[in-house]
Amino acid sequence: MRHLVFRACVTLAVLTTTLGLVDAPAHATTTAESCSQADLPLPDPACTPGAKNPDVTQATIGSTICVSGWTATIRPSTSYTNGLKKQGIIDYGFSDTSMSDYEEDHFLPLELGGAPKDPRNLWPEPHSGDENSYSKDSVENAVKKAVCARQATLSAAQNAMLDNWTTAKSVLGIG
Repeated sequence: MRHLVFRACVTLAVLTTTLGLVDAPAHATTTAESCSQADLPLPDPACTPGAKNPDVTQATIGSTICVSGWTATIRPSTSYTNGLKKQGIIDYGFSDTSMSDYEEDHFLPLELGGAPKDPRNLWPEPHSGDENSYSKDSVENAVKKAVCARQATLSAAQNAMLDNWTTAKSVLGIG
């Protein structure tokens, strides 16, 4: 039931945001039920399953993710993501509520065709711990480099990141 309520709320919020009816973070409409921290350093798959950008495909990587600076053209503003981060910290039940201790992260990175503003792809990733937002950034860069060098397909890279970013390089045979 929680999944259906969450999806309905997110769908309504994404539609109203997309249609320009509001420019408020869609994640703020989630239910009062919390997301689990059990999968850290990965997000709760029920709350943050990840979402793809339909503009990024294997055929378009040469004009999208493999172009230096491309992600800056689609990255959402902090005025959008800060609302999601604040609500996500509550939803995930983090005892540390300092916004600066988290990155509102794209679970499927923009560098690998993640949806920029879809709340299903954004979550407050902690800076703390051995495997954290900083170590994920280096994995994202290595996987993107492999995709652009044609050492891995976009689909394989996306699946590896969504399955478990901590093992993505070894799964893809790039590290």
